[in-house]
Amino acid sequence: MGQNTARATGSARSRAFLAVPLVLFAAVAVTVGSVASRTIRQPYETAFFRLFFSDPLHMKVWLLTAGLVLALGQLVTASRIYQVLHFAPGGRFYAVVHRWSGRAAILLTLPVAYHCIFLLGFGTYGTRAIVHSVLGSIFYGTLLSKVFLVRAHGFPGWALPVTGGLLFSILLGLWLTSSFWFFTTLGIGI
Repeated sequence: MGQNTARATGSARSRAFLAVPLVLFAAVAVTVGSVASRTIRQPYETAFFRLFFSDPLHMKVWLLTAGLVLALGQLVTASRIYQVLHFAPGGRFYAVVHRWSGRAAILLTLPVAYHCIFLLGFGTYGTRAIVHSVLGSIFYGTLLSKVFLVRAHGFPGWALPVTGGLLFSILLGLWLTSSFWFFTTLGIGI
């Protein structure tokens, strides 16, 4: 009887532990969406750095595009790490590249997110803007869940690749509803 009780307690604890990434995801997504929905939309009256770009919009679309290119590299290196693809060199090379390209991709998205959340807010003026705002709200919640899964132990082997794939899909959706739309509507200029 004691063994069954211990097994049931361990099972309940592991189910609760499995809920942690979902709670992190929800908390961050709701917080980002809430902050963005309360933003007063005066996007270009507020000073914002633009690096060497002609304006903040060009900076945002190009930073997001660079982030997406790095995220594509994430897919390739993750496929190599999980041995879905096989190519040289062997060893830990792809794990290091995967880790650092992911960090760089996230760093590139931070100025974009800052501008979108605190200067533009949650867009409700059209379907594209609503989809983009929802995806933007859930992006960092998904990212935090993925980082948690990387650092934690005891999750099923499929959890990390599925979360990484979801994160890439969200970033692709953000790119399609912003940078791709911008490039096809207004052109590629810097």
